[in-house]
Amino acid sequence: MKIASAEFVMSNSDVAKCPKNSLPEYAFIGRSNVGKSSLINMLMQRKNLAKTSGKPGKTQLINHFIINKNWYLVDLPGYGYARVSKSTKKVFQKFITQYFEKRQQLVLAFVLVDCRHEPQKIDLDFMQWMGENQIPFNIIFTKADKLKPNALSRNIEVYVEKMLETWEEMPQYFVTSSSKSIGRDELLTYIDTINDQLRQG
Repeated sequence: MKIASAEFVMSNSDVAKCPKNSLPEYAFIGRSNVGKSSLINMLMQRKNLAKTSGKPGKTQLINHFIINKNWYLVDLPGYGYARVSKSTKKVFQKFITQYFEKRQQLVLAFVLVDCRHEPQKIDLDFMQWMGENQIPFNIIFTKADKLKPNALSRNIEVYVEKMLETWEEMPQYFVTSSSKSIGRDELLTYIDTINDQLRQG
């Protein structure tokens, strides 16, 4: 997929105010320091499409970007580490939940996981919730350039083993690096293929 255009559309905390058309949506979510904004900017080849910050937890709204005029990339607030007050966290955790439960245009969520760390309970619990609520998701392992190939393979192997303790099969996953553009073509081709199937469907 060639990215001909990537434009910011809106930010809000009310699912009812999200775009009204029926274009497919792909949501990106992960812990607050997982490198989500950098990944989105890498995929779209735009330096500042999604706001990156030294302080995790910058994204606190549902952000819609329209890509090639025919699908939405949705940047969701991170869960977990964000340095915000408990009351603020409760509010945006609530609208994340509402987004996933109510947004019919959502085709797939990408849950971002830092490949350098062993499986984190907060990520596993979130994916468990997604499964229980029948929300389709894939996993994106970020920051692959930070590990040597053997360590990367080992960490992903450990993750797969951990997931298979509770899942019948491992969700599809992608390995990425924002700084090296690793995984970009695979991810965009994958989204493109799904969009083609939806158009034919």
